[in-house]
Amino acid sequence: MYNLLMKELKLGVSPFFFALPLVLGALMFIPSWLYFIVTLYACMITIPNIFAGYKSQNDLMFTSMLPVNKKNIVKSKLYLIVLLEVLHIAVAAIYGKISMSLYSDIPYIFFKPTPGFWGLTFVMLAIFNVIFIPMYYKTAHKYGAATIVGTIAAAAFAAGAEWLGIKNSFVYDLFKGVHANDTGLQLLLLFAGIAIFAALNVAAYHMAYKRFKKVEIQ
Repeated sequence: MYNLLMKELKLGVSPFFFALPLVLGALMFIPSWLYFIVTLYACMITIPNIFAGYKSQNDLMFTSMLPVNKKNIVKSKLYLIVLLEVLHIAVAAIYGKISMSLYSDIPYIFFKPTPGFWGLTFVMLAIFNVIFIPMYYKTAHKYGAATIVGTIAAAAFAAGAEWLGIKNSFVYDLFKGVHANDTGLQLLLLFAGIAIFAALNVAAYHMAYKRFKKVEIQ
């Protein structure tokens, strides 16, 4: 499994996509912006471009010739996606911390980049994964529809969360108001988001593997 993941990292992903979070993360310096978009670019740019490369290089055929089973093929792709998403979040969180110190006095229309916000971001990306990965492995080469549906679902979650943050005083206080500086509560929200992220990715793996078993590799 380790060697298969190394194959994905070294052969399947251009170094550009490891550097991309450093560039996109700079969007966190826009004061009071819609920060969900920064990590949503992982769904709109990074992942579909990587899977486009897999399709053009006939990666499925190449991987099937290796001494690996379908279960590990699915796992390696899932681990790669999760690794890239966590990289996007980690870099954006560092930039976000700096941004909050620079713009500490401005009012936030949308969510502040607090730990609780990053918990919501984990949930957003988990929603994308639980749709994208099983849809992709229905054929193991068609990624377009899976990308569109997954991205729309993730964006809808982000939009709904932001709407609640504007309309609901409790959610406002939690992410932008009096509770935004409560470290314990914010960490609890972060860990809850990570737990949901892990659970939905496990579900995505099982659904994807169940579908991939029915795919005939030619």
